[in-house]
Amino acid sequence: MIKKTITYKDYNDNSRTDTFYFNLSKSELVELSAEYGNFSEIAKSNDPSKLVPMMRKIILKAYGKKSDDGKRFIKSEELSTEFYQSEAYSSLFMELATNGEESSKFIKGLIPADINVVAPAISMA
Repeated sequence: MIKKTITYKDYNDNSRTDTFYFNLSKSELVELSAEYGNFSEIAKSNDPSKLVPMMRKIILKAYGKKSDDGKRFIKSEELSTEFYQSEAYSSLFMELATNGEESSKFIKGLIPADINVVAPAISMA
């Protein structure tokens, strides 16, 4: 799980700093791997036609909220849309799209250490 603090301007021109959470389960990672193939190869290709849709999908699929008791990571289409419509999403997306090191760090943070046993193509190594 990634806990990311993002500073952005809201649509009332107020500067805001909020904390957002991102997590992908092993099954979600396997699904993404089946759809996109090897994340590392796509990242290295620097092909925007592949990289941009992959980053968007990863960010939105990973976004959610922790339950107060910590037992669940809550995701929904509504939550993803709400985040996508915010400048926080735009700020995060631009950071990841323009900084390969941050992009790699973000994706690596979503991948559990033992995922290579399940789906080696997911590795960002």
